[in-house]
Amino acid sequence: MRPRQGITELFTTFLQFDADRVIGWASDAKLRRNMLNSQARLSEPENSDNFWVAFWYKLWHEKPESLGRGHLSAYLQEVCYWAAHKTVASFSPGQNTLSDCFQMVATRTDKVLKGFKPEMGFNLKNYASAIFSSEIKEMLRQQNEVDICTDWRLLRKITQKRLVESLQNVALNPDIIERYVLAWKCYQSLYAPQQPTNTRKLTRPDDATWKAIAQLYNFQRQTQLSQPGAESSIETIEKWLLACAKAIRAYLYPNVNSLNAPKGEDDSGEFQDFLPQLQQESLLTEVIAQEELLERQSKQSQISTVLIASLNELDPEAQNIIKLYYSQGLTQQQIAQELGVKQYTVSRRLGKSKDTLLLKLATWTKESLHISLDSLVLSYISTTLEEWLKVHYSRPSLQ
Repeated sequence: MRPRQGITELFTTFLQFDADRVIGWASDAKLRRNMLNSQARLSEPENSDNFWVAFWYKLWHEKPESLGRGHLSAYLQEVCYWAAHKTVASFSPGQNTLSDCFQMVATRTDKVLKGFKPEMGFNLKNYASAIFSSEIKEMLRQQNEVDICTDWRLLRKITQKRLVESLQNVALNPDIIERYVLAWKCYQSLYAPQQPTNTRKLTRPDDATWKAIAQLYNFQRQTQLSQPGAESSIETIEKWLLACAKAIRAYLYPNVNSLNAPKGEDDSGEFQDFLPQLQQESLLTEVIAQEELLERQSKQSQISTVLIASLNELDPEAQNIIKLYYSQGLTQQQIAQELGVKQYTVSRRLGKSKDTLLLKLATWTKESLHISLDSLVLSYISTTLEEWLKVHYSRPSLQ
């Protein structure tokens, strides 16, 4: 894979695959025009990755429908690629191709952007790497689960929240979603087969069950639907439930099209047509963006100081275990052999040390950044701690 050259290419191009092989970078014409116009509006040239990440993230945060997302998706292409490459290598050959996994995880850029908290001073690529790796593993797990389930088993195990998300994903209107969900609720309440084994191969309900499902739906529609409509037959309800199963499969394991296919130079419209908000950007906006970047860098430095001090407070054995684990990439078993201890001792010491560091970082975050600690924030702090340790121990001086 050829490294990209220059800021413009970095924020406007996407990887192209031929089968399972990377063949180059495709330029998105609209993003390229947008990038060039944005660069031209600056009083001085700016070639810093961090500046443009902050610039496009701010734009996306204020207007999610803007082209900021597209620029950041382009920026994270290498991160997507290496997350997919690493994951594919750990699965059986031929089970999942690199290009398939790459396209699957590339659809998760929004999750990265929504969870990313630049005010904490962490690097977007480091955070994206952790999220992409986690997402692709979860998607492959879901794919495997979905592939071996029949439609009827899938409808038994899905949650209402995930069902609604799946139906919204295929752009059904709210009234239709209401009907589908009510039909599914009736199915859930009345189809409870007694099958102790092989539940993934759940069969279609029998005729008596279908009749009961239809009767319950037609009774409840009067009170549970905004628009009750006419009575529905057994055939109609079965058709709805199969449509639900199809939507669930598409949502849990999307058949994505390539995100890197070039759109060509025939994209109509001028710069101001698709990004009018930038017409009001001024020198003051640029100064604010630069100040925000410097503030994030300052916080990142403070966090490093906190974690380095916390590492130094650990006892020598704990410090050595963490160093071996992150700087040399040794497994817990290999560390145990080198230190002459049991593997569970290494596991316990490593876990306890990371918990100590996490507590120190969480406490600092609450006291210094005035961020309330909830499960999402703690999960984010845990992810960023993991990335910080990898970066910290990858420095030559720490080998």
